[in-house]
Amino acid sequence: MIDIFLSGGPVMVPLLLCSLLSLTVIIERAIFWTIVGMRNNQHLVSEVMDLCQIGDWEGIRKIAKGSKSYVVRILVSGILHRNYSLVKAMESAAADEIAGMRRNMGVLDTIITVAPLLGIFGTVIGIIASFEMLGGGGIDHPEAVTKGIAQALITTASGLGIAILTVFPFNYFNARIERAARFIEKYATSLEIIYEKMTTQNNGAVENDHEG
Repeated sequence: MIDIFLSGGPVMVPLLLCSLLSLTVIIERAIFWTIVGMRNNQHLVSEVMDLCQIGDWEGIRKIAKGSKSYVVRILVSGILHRNYSLVKAMESAAADEIAGMRRNMGVLDTIITVAPLLGIFGTVIGIIASFEMLGGGGIDHPEAVTKGIAQALITTASGLGIAILTVFPFNYFNARIERAARFIEKYATSLEIIYEKMTTQNNGAVENDHEG
C-alpha cells in the first residue's frame, strides 16, 4: 500500500486526507444514528399522543421529562408553547433536530464530488509527466513512460474508490433523515389536529355557556 501511495504522486496526499475525513464522518454519523435508534421510544410517543387527546398537559410534562426521543422533544416543545403558537414551536424544534441530523453531511457530499476530480487531476499530471519523459528519453526508456501512466491510473482508481465507498453511507444517512422527517411530520400534524379540535370544542362550550 505504501508503494502504491508513493507511486501515485503528490495528488495522493489530498486523496488520503479525503479518505480519512470521509471515514471519520461516517463513523461519527453511524454512532449518532445508533444512539438515536436506542433513544427512540415509540411507546412513550404513543402515551404522549393519548394524553394529548384528553388534554392532560401536566401528565405529558411528567412522563416526557428527560426524554431523549427527538419526536417527544418536538411534541413537548409545541405543548409548552400551545398558548402562543403550537405549530411554530414544533416547526422550530423540528428544524433544530433535522439540523443535527444533517450535521457533517455536506462534508460527505463534497468528498463524493472532489475525490474523483482529484483523481482526474492526478491522471492529467501523470500523463503530462509521461509525455515529458517520452520526449526526453524516447522509447529507449519505456519504464519512465510507464511510471507516469501508472501514476495516472493509481490516482484515478483512488479517487473513484473513495467516492464509491462514501456514496453508500451518504445515501443511507440521507434516507434516515428523510424517514425521521416523515416521522416528525406525522406526529406533529396529529398533535396539531388534536389541539385544534380541543380548542374548537372549548370555544363552542364557552359560547353555549354565554347563551345559557
